[in-house]
Parts: sequence; structure tokens; C-alpha cells
Amino acid sequence: MCFRLFSPQESLTLEEPFRSLWAGRDVFAEVSRLTGKTYRTMPGRRTLRFEMEGKGYFLKCHDGVGWREIFKNLLSGKLPVLGAETEWQALRALASAGLSAARVAGFGARGRNPARRQSFLITEEIAPAIDLETLTLSWKAAPPAARQKRALIFAVARYLRAMHRAGINHRDCYLCHFLWKTADSALPPEKTPGLALIDLHRAQIRAATPCRWRDKDLAALYFSARETGCTRQDHLRFLQTYFAPRPLREILRDETKTLRALEQKNARLMARYQKYGERL
Repeated sequence: MCFRLFSPQESLTLEEPFRSLWAGRDVFAEVSRLTGKTYRTMPGRRTLRFEMEGKGYFLKCHDGVGWREIFKNLLSGKLPVLGAETEWQALRALASAGLSAARVAGFGARGRNPARRQSFLITEEIAPAIDLETLTLSWKAAPPAARQKRALIFAVARYLRAMHRAGINHRDCYLCHFLWKTADSALPPEKTPGLALIDLHRAQIRAATPCRWRDKDLAALYFSARETGCTRQDHLRFLQTYFAPRPLREILRDETKTLRALEQKNARLMARYQKYGERL
């Protein structure tokens, strides 16, 4: 995805029921009046869950990050997240790749000034669902059935493989951002979990995912799985699925550099987590 400071002045797309409810109205004013449970509030950005006509939705509203934040990111070699466009495009790319993600119910952006550009994204709530960090929280003390664990390992590996092959990388690829769509916290051994990926506001989209960004996603996932009680055999199952159709012996031979880099990235993430209490 090419980084652009200046985007088209205005963009708006709405699905039902919002298309009918807000017809002929100032959509941004209607969005600003939405209320519900606030999940996150940051300078220039807020996330909340609300209900409309008995259905749950999530709203991500961006009011501009300011030039200071833009230059701080650029000077540190990072691409600033300017608004909801990034996540909107990523959700569309996942859908095009046949991967499960939140359905977009509304998107809007206005203003040419990147520091003050307003945008919003409304997605349908994925429910019932449980995130994999919560699902695996007790695994170390109370390991699940082997078939349950394998089902999740295979599902996550297949999802990431397809995502990266479609040219999409997440940049916050932790277990908490994978949702398993189920009403129960226990995983039936005979069922393959239906996964969906959320929080794609930092995602990147290209024709092909560079190894650097692929490895960052894999390292983040490896780091977040450190307390799940996964064994070396579990890690090998993941690698064999992710790098399929190559046999495991060939993967271990050809991906030595990659595996070493993952260990190094994981060590850096752990050091930062212990120092600052942050994943990144």
C-alpha cells in the first residue's frame, strides 16, 4: 500500500440500517452522537460499542492525529495511522482473499489536511465470539484436549498463511486480535474453529508481503503465545501448516534464518514488555 499524506477530500459509504436512518442528514454529526460502551480513548481516536435496531456494532472515530504525531512517526521510520481508511481497506482486502473479518457497515472520511482529517468506521459486532488470548488463558495450568489445541493451531496458521500470501500484514498480530466465533469458551474437539481478525488500523496491503513484515507478525504471535503452554511439537505443527506444502524437514532447513530471526524478535519484545509493560 502506498503511503499518501493527502487523500481525496470526501468519501462515504453506508449499509443498512444506517443508509436509511441517516438519509439526507449530516452523517458525521450522526456518528458523533452515537453512544455506548467506550473501549478505548486516545488523542484523536475513540472506539465504542453501540447498538442499533437490536444489533451490536463497533465504531472507530478518528479526528486527526496532528502534525506533531505525523512527523514523530515519520522521523522514527514508522507510517502514521491517519484515520479509518487503513482498517477499511484492510477489511476489504481480507474479504477479497476469502478470509473472515468484521463486516463493514459504514465508512466515511472528509478533509484534505492529514493532521485534521476526520474519518469513521462502523463494523458489525462479531458475536458470539471469544478472543484467543482469553480462550488460552488457562491452558498452561489446565491443558486442553490435544485435538482442541491442534484445531486452533492449524486454524491460526492457515489464516496467517492466506493473509500473508494475499499481501496483507497486521502489525499487531497477537492472540487477543483473533476471535473464535462461538457461544462457548470450550472448543469441541470435532469442530474446526471459525476465526476472524480484528483491530486492523495499522495493517499494510501490498501485492506481496515482504519477509520483514511477515516475520514481525509471526514474532508477535509467537510472543503472545508464550503463556499458553504450547510445546516444541506444537510450534512445529504451526510451521508445517504455515509453510505448507513443503515437508517439515525442508522447512527447518530452508527457514533457519527466519526461525533465528523470530527468536531474536521475540527476545526483544519480551525485553520491552518487561521494561515498559508493552507488547510493541
